[in-house]
Amino acid sequence: MNAAVATSVFGAFMVLTVALGLLAVRRKGTEKGRPAGLSEWSVGGRSLGTVFIWVLMAGESYTSFSYLGAAGWGYNSGAPVLYVLAYMSCGYALGYVVGPMLWAYARRHGLVGITDMIAHRYRAPWLGAAVALLATVCLLPYIQLQITGMGVVVSTISYGAISINWAYFLSFAVTTGFVVISGLRGSAWVSVLKDVLVIGTLGFLAVYVPLHYFDGYGPFLDRLVAEKPQWLTFPGHDSGGLGQVWFVTTTLVNSLTVVIFPTTVAGYLGARNAEALRRNALYLPFYNVLLFVPMLLGMAALFVVPGLTGADSNLALFKMVVDSLPAWAVGLVGVAAALSSIVPMAVFMLVIGTMWGRSVLGAIPRLNKGAAGVASGDGGGEAAGGRQKLWSQLVVVVAGALALLLTYTAPDTLVRLSLISYEGMAQLVPMLLLGLVWRRLTLHAAVSGLVAGFTLVCVLVFGGHDPVWGMNAGIVGLAVNVAVALAVTWLGPRAADGRPDAEVLALDDEFPRDGVPSQGAPVSPPASS
Repeated sequence: MNAAVATSVFGAFMVLTVALGLLAVRRKGTEKGRPAGLSEWSVGGRSLGTVFIWVLMAGESYTSFSYLGAAGWGYNSGAPVLYVLAYMSCGYALGYVVGPMLWAYARRHGLVGITDMIAHRYRAPWLGAAVALLATVCLLPYIQLQITGMGVVVSTISYGAISINWAYFLSFAVTTGFVVISGLRGSAWVSVLKDVLVIGTLGFLAVYVPLHYFDGYGPFLDRLVAEKPQWLTFPGHDSGGLGQVWFVTTTLVNSLTVVIFPTTVAGYLGARNAEALRRNALYLPFYNVLLFVPMLLGMAALFVVPGLTGADSNLALFKMVVDSLPAWAVGLVGVAAALSSIVPMAVFMLVIGTMWGRSVLGAIPRLNKGAAGVASGDGGGEAAGGRQKLWSQLVVVVAGALALLLTYTAPDTLVRLSLISYEGMAQLVPMLLLGLVWRRLTLHAAVSGLVAGFTLVCVLVFGGHDPVWGMNAGIVGLAVNVAVALAVTWLGPRAADGRPDAEVLALDDEFPRDGVPSQGAPVSPPASS
């Protein structure tokens, strides 16, 4: 009976999720009276307001990690898990400046992602394709992790009635179905439902679990201090050297990385204006307060369900939920956790599809034969834009299916790749951000720095040397990256680039307070750069 009730609640909300995605695209299609192009599908037509941008980008904070990983880190290590709160809050502060800059640059030139920006900045379409490949390697593990996270949640809340393999497939099917049809706008609509449930369930659990198991926070914290003090200080319990230096360097490198992470940039580019991004950067840190809940409850689980090891420690929170709540409440918590997998997974898949549809497949003339012109993504070259959208949707299905297949057959492959996801993406920071504010950074310098930094990160991480000297390997790679880029800029070849600064750089006058770039509409598509 418990399984039937919880599964019914879960199923009803999954139907509602797909319906919201369909409604979002149907309404927008009705408003415009014509089929949505690549810009509408991939960045919501650059028309999302503050609320939709807020809930969409909050999906970066509240993934399946919120219910599984954060509780698991709290259960296994304790204090080091607070790095998540630190780097996200610092990242939002950086996003106050970086978000409007990237938004205005992309709007001016009709760009729809970081691969577009890089190809346009360095006049090298091949570099956009190469970055798309690198970013895909770093993003695919996140899709697999969300599939795994949702699978674990669904199997747990169904009291084992739904096998974990079927739960994996359900995660893939629901997410792929609505993101292919509705794109970024559908993800934003579903994010509203997700955030209502996340705030409600975590707020409830923050009060319920300490009262139910410990008679309140006072007794719980007293017991934690008395029996598990090592969980409350660095480097935490059994953390493998995650001390203060690791905490600071990880916060620094992750806060730099999160502002140029492809999924974050998709949120930036979907905004109606730059001011919406500034307001969003102010509001998002308040949302992060809720992340304290699974972290604390993970430590509470040390006393309620002791002895969890390995991957089972990620179920610390859910084991308490299933043990103490009625089936309908278990179903609601499961829905919130599942949507926390679906929304970010949808954006990861959409971003991979957009990068490949635009910068890889969309840049091959014979694959786009018959589509006159080049799509700027904002109305120019509608035939090419439609073809690129089609390629992007196809890649979404392929990327999701590949992640699902590897989840079944070789999960360790993507798990190992996930070790370099953030540190690897960090190596794009100089190429993108430094390149958009400093004209002297050359193509050779940017590529040399990227290769040096990424190679060093791979050597350190896969060689078992992360942290290195107590520092996050990503910050070491980034330092080498910048040093090499500067050296090659000053000592290496300098190709002539006769374009004006407005074509190359993200200028201050591109993102004034009213959020409207000074020169208006897009002026040059990336493929012709």
